[in-house]
Amino acid sequence: MKGLKISFLLLVACIAFFSCKRNKLKIDVSDVKIDLQVKHLDNSLFEIDTTSFENSVEKIKAEYGEFFDIFTYKIINIGGINDPHFFSLLKMYTTDTMILNTRKEVRAVFGNFSRTEKQLTKAFKHYNYYFPEKEVPEIYTCISGFNQSLVTSAGLIGISLDKYLGKDFSYYKRLDIPNYKLQKMYKEKIAADVMYSWALTEFENKSTESTLLSHMVYEGKLMYFVDAMLPKQHDTLKIGYTEKQLEWCKNNEAQMWFKLVEDKRLYITGRMDIKRFISDGPYTNGFPLESPGRTGVWLGWQIVRKFMDKHPEVTLPQLMEMHDAQKLLNASGYFPE
Repeated sequence: MKGLKISFLLLVACIAFFSCKRNKLKIDVSDVKIDLQVKHLDNSLFEIDTTSFENSVEKIKAEYGEFFDIFTYKIINIGGINDPHFFSLLKMYTTDTMILNTRKEVRAVFGNFSRTEKQLTKAFKHYNYYFPEKEVPEIYTCISGFNQSLVTSAGLIGISLDKYLGKDFSYYKRLDIPNYKLQKMYKEKIAADVMYSWALTEFENKSTESTLLSHMVYEGKLMYFVDAMLPKQHDTLKIGYTEKQLEWCKNNEAQMWFKLVEDKRLYITGRMDIKRFISDGPYTNGFPLESPGRTGVWLGWQIVRKFMDKHPEVTLPQLMEMHDAQKLLNASGYFPE
């Protein structure tokens, strides 16, 4: 009985130890004060005074500043306010039947955007907690005509709400958007996408080597950043997998890793060879058809999680400045079984 008691206490201690590791990112940010600004260009453009269209547009441009130019030049591609056909093209955009129907769906799905804004506010409170010296970006929403989901620039993030209307939105099917993309196009995915994109903007890949391993570890760091910003969010939302795809990765983690090692793929440098493991797709080329895309990202994420669990003394800012992928892998003790 004495041995049984010791074993039970050891089991309890182990459970507590690993629970602490899993929960160390769940910090209290209720006292963190930030001023998150969310501006809705989609509302401003569709509530415009058509009797004084050009003057109204000029006022909107003054209000939205850089993002207005990003929107017109890079998102809907109609140029700038000084271009000869700018106003007529913008009016065509604001009166287009597909765009107007999409706006109705945006309003139905998002309402006043308050729920998503609360998620983003919580995420950027975590950002301010870990990186108090960095500025919190301004958030802008728009209807992009099904172009970029997100755009980032210095101090701002733009969110195309028409890219997050749910996989059953009728226009998505008309546009022949593939299923592997559709499964990520819903509003609950916005917060994770925003934080991943912001990390991509703020923390560039400074690795001196361009190998598959360096890209995997870099992507793993970005995903761990999302862990820290959204500690209560499920992994399916963070990486955009279905439950079935996530379970497949967990069940086949060791096989995927050993396949990369045995085939000597960790140190490949060909851009297209790396892309097949890092980029999105219906599955990962080189792995079974049941695999999701981006399994190289998922494996990199597990390496970084393992490293951070093993080295609790390393802070998130320190992690983001680690650029030696091999050193991080070695220090992680990563060895899936």
